[in-house]
Amino acid sequence: MTNGSADPSAIDPLRTEGELLAELNRLRVRAARSRGKARLSLQDLAAATGVPRSSLANYLNGRSAMPMDVLDRLLLALGVTPAEAGAWATRWERIASERLTPGGSHGTATSPAAPAPDLSAADRTPGAGPPEQSAAARPGPALPVPAQLPPALGAFTGRQDALTQLDGLLGPPEANPAAPVIAVVTGTAGVGKTTLATYWAQRVRDRFPDGQLHVDLRGFDPRKPPVPPAEAVRGFLDAFEVPRHRVPTGADAQAALLRSLLTGRRVLMMLDNARDADQVRPLLPGASGCLVLVTSRSHLPGLVAVEGARPVPVELLGPAESRTLLAARLGPGRVAAEPGAVDEIAGRCAGLPLALAVVAARAAAHPSFPLATIAAELREAPRRLDPLAGTDPGIDVRAVLSWSYALLGTPAARLFRLLGLAPGPDLGTAAVASLAGTSVAEVRPPLAELVGAHLVTERRPGRFTCHDLLRAYARELADAEPAADRAAATCRLLDHHLHTAHAAERFLVPPRGPIALADPAPGVTPERVDGRAAALAWFAAEHRCLVAAVEHAAGTGHHTHAWQLAAACVSFFDLRGHWSDWTSTQQIALRAARRLGDRGAEAHAHRFLGGAATRLGRLLDARAHQSRALVLFDALNDRLNQAFTHRSLGWIAERSGDHRTALGHDLRALELFRRAGHRGGEAAALNSVGWCHAQLGDHRRAIADCEQALALLDELGDLDGVAMTLDSLGYVHRLLGEHARAAELYRRARGLFAALGDRHGKAEAGANLGDTLCEAGDHEGAAAAWRQALAVLDDLGDPKADRVRASLDAVVCAELDPDPPGTTRR
Repeated sequence: MTNGSADPSAIDPLRTEGELLAELNRLRVRAARSRGKARLSLQDLAAATGVPRSSLANYLNGRSAMPMDVLDRLLLALGVTPAEAGAWATRWERIASERLTPGGSHGTATSPAAPAPDLSAADRTPGAGPPEQSAAARPGPALPVPAQLPPALGAFTGRQDALTQLDGLLGPPEANPAAPVIAVVTGTAGVGKTTLATYWAQRVRDRFPDGQLHVDLRGFDPRKPPVPPAEAVRGFLDAFEVPRHRVPTGADAQAALLRSLLTGRRVLMMLDNARDADQVRPLLPGASGCLVLVTSRSHLPGLVAVEGARPVPVELLGPAESRTLLAARLGPGRVAAEPGAVDEIAGRCAGLPLALAVVAARAAAHPSFPLATIAAELREAPRRLDPLAGTDPGIDVRAVLSWSYALLGTPAARLFRLLGLAPGPDLGTAAVASLAGTSVAEVRPPLAELVGAHLVTERRPGRFTCHDLLRAYARELADAEPAADRAAATCRLLDHHLHTAHAAERFLVPPRGPIALADPAPGVTPERVDGRAAALAWFAAEHRCLVAAVEHAAGTGHHTHAWQLAAACVSFFDLRGHWSDWTSTQQIALRAARRLGDRGAEAHAHRFLGGAATRLGRLLDARAHQSRALVLFDALNDRLNQAFTHRSLGWIAERSGDHRTALGHDLRALELFRRAGHRGGEAAALNSVGWCHAQLGDHRRAIADCEQALALLDELGDLDGVAMTLDSLGYVHRLLGEHARAAELYRRARGLFAALGDRHGKAEAGANLGDTLCEAGDHEGAAAAWRQALAVLDDLGDPKADRVRASLDAVVCAELDPDPPGTTRR
């Protein structure tokens, strides 16, 4: 016997129940002494066996017959070896049978020669708690040391953030030292959760000298059902070599026995591929000392909330980690020889380790194949997942993803398929609702189910996405849906973007006449955008989605959506300097308009293409587009948009240095705006007229025009126009040599542009301020203003950046190398 008892034959002379109970009490004393205690209290034994303290008191006093499973748990807690336990079980079964036979003890559990053991005072006092004890002093038998962890992969790479989180679990117990440490390693299918957990578990196995347990719970395997918790518990009992006759019959009792075995021990438990928290809970230890490592495609929020499990998310590999993984499997030389092909392979595998492993296996099986050939296979495959198939379902990316999809409820499965139709990098909650044709409140539960299954990721609050391979799988599923259903869903999403964008653009004062939209499709709920700041925030969040939606609309034959959505984005693109996107979306809009035969749409596209070309300094292209727009608007008798186009042509002429032509266009625009009753356009045209008068030397008239424009803009609350007019007034006062007044106006304009989120306007006003300060002799202030402006202009790719840079360089060089005496600065 482990704690100093004799061999199993010592039990044979014990003939009565009283003698056996007395021997149990002696075992309690020996077990306690081996732990440095006088006696193991009933509270200690209750914690170790899972049997209530009052019941143990009745059993050990002989007032109640002790069931065999309770005896087994008690013997385990007292350190009895399996062989001794067998002898105890045999003797106990014989005595129990004698009690039920004539001539047996019947009503008494003790004999006069062997009185029932006396319980200690602590045992007899209700509610008395156990004394303080260390983990090493807790009751527990000597057991085998299982080592069930699967082998770690040799090609493990990266995952430093996750490894650091797991390493942090090895520190001292925190708020609840009585609870085990539980980690939930979560991530999408094929992301390498098991690989990470196994690698880390093997790395720290020496910290758990009492054993390492492992079970594949098969939570997502369609070939076999999930492992019932009771089956997993029994497997762990077998790992500890608990004899069958000592294993209780009930699942709850078996789980209690497992907790008893684990009490006071340091055991690492790896519960792989858990489906839900209910599959995990019966396997958890009851006290500290053990660490439980759970992997799951689900977030297992119940385990986190109730049991205090620590989530450890596993993300897709980055480009560098993907290259390292390929190098580990294919050899660094082969990878280094074809860096471009390796980067393409990593990109087309979306950083998913399973996909990278499948491709690496193919490349390793054909060492003579150039990696460029394998990259081409991935690129040219009709369906993106086809080259990532394997002979074993476990290494077939499509099959592995399907296992998660198969477990979804009907609404979540439908939503996942619909998400395969959505262009762009992500979607907001409201856009997802419109895609599904339902309300935001109704879409949240299936969306949460997709997030919980790691089929969708909430990359930022309220923004949802999935990696490229999941998107490809969702699209395959969507393609099997009826064509009418796919078309309706696409139309709903485009309607959502279109109507929300047009509502938001109103706050950005679009430089065009109104565009009539068709009513949104049933099931579409455009987002409500209140105010300029909210409009800018919405456009910023949806920027990449809107560009993708314009492309998708044209590609799916929704040409009206394509040109109207492109038009709604112009003001935002201009304010933020996204001129490349402005150009590309308007090129799509122009093609869409021509396919529709819509001359008004074509006119808008030409005018907006002309605006983008002007920003980029391509003035010949700009003039050609604006001139074509003017012809079309004239043919349509659209005076308002003719006025906007004349202003654009005036701007081009002014930038070309032809100020009289510019003035002619601006005066014509002023006339048309007044005839159309468009006071905002009238004020903007007055500002342009004033600018032209300034260029032509009529400074006082320029000030009068601009101040008239400023008064009207103030009345209208048009802050964009106010900022531009302040900039114009600053220019006129600078020409008059009134540098202090000019600098004041430029500073006001720059501050207002900044408040409005107009990066380009802020940069231009800053550059103008620098010019003014330099002329006034404040070279230090000029350099500071130019530096701020140059940072933005360079970022926007504005051609004016070269002029500002030259001015800044001249001032800096003059400070470092002043003109020698007797020379005159030019």
